[in-house]
Amino acid sequence: MQLRRGDVLDGAMAILDEYGLGDLTMRKLATSLGVQPGALYWHFPNKQTLLGAMADRILDGVDAPPTAQTWDGAITELGYRFRGALLAHRDGAELVAATYASRLTTSRARDAFVAAALDAGLSRAHAELTGYALLHYVLGHTVDEQSRLQLAELGALTRGPISPAVTTGTPATSDDDLLDGDPAVRFEFGLTLLVDGVRRRLTERTSS
Repeated sequence: MQLRRGDVLDGAMAILDEYGLGDLTMRKLATSLGVQPGALYWHFPNKQTLLGAMADRILDGVDAPPTAQTWDGAITELGYRFRGALLAHRDGAELVAATYASRLTTSRARDAFVAAALDAGLSRAHAELTGYALLHYVLGHTVDEQSRLQLAELGALTRGPISPAVTTGTPATSDDDLLDGDPAVRFEFGLTLLVDGVRRRLTERTSS
């Protein structure tokens, strides 16, 4: 049976979800598909382009027009939609962040933030910067969220001194405030701060 590009992408996503980004290798992918590694390169010239296609798969649909009728509602909706897409796959945020840094994935998620900022009334330059700020906030928060979740599952989320030479007075035990804290609450707070920043910028613009 002929190996198709979609088959390779499906296999890569399956490995990502089951084992994580660190275990996704071209050799392991080829083995799971029952082919030689060279067969994969007919569809993806290297691992980087495969990761870019995986990021596009993860982000599919995040740039759909928001249902919210206000600019602040639209930004908030897009932020939650973006985070949800990343959380839907193991190491999803880490993978997408890496491909954004190497410019190997679509910019549609950032463009959606930019469009909402333009609708709010920001200038093109400030809307573009707002898009980057929102993009990086969601990615950074979700990378941390997924990393802490995995550490908690391993029982490795502990509090310890900053370095061996520093005494904090806190025993190296389970970090209860991090384990019990709701990442959704932290995410909402940060996203609200960013939206409030846009609102403040608009107020300053109209009053000047």
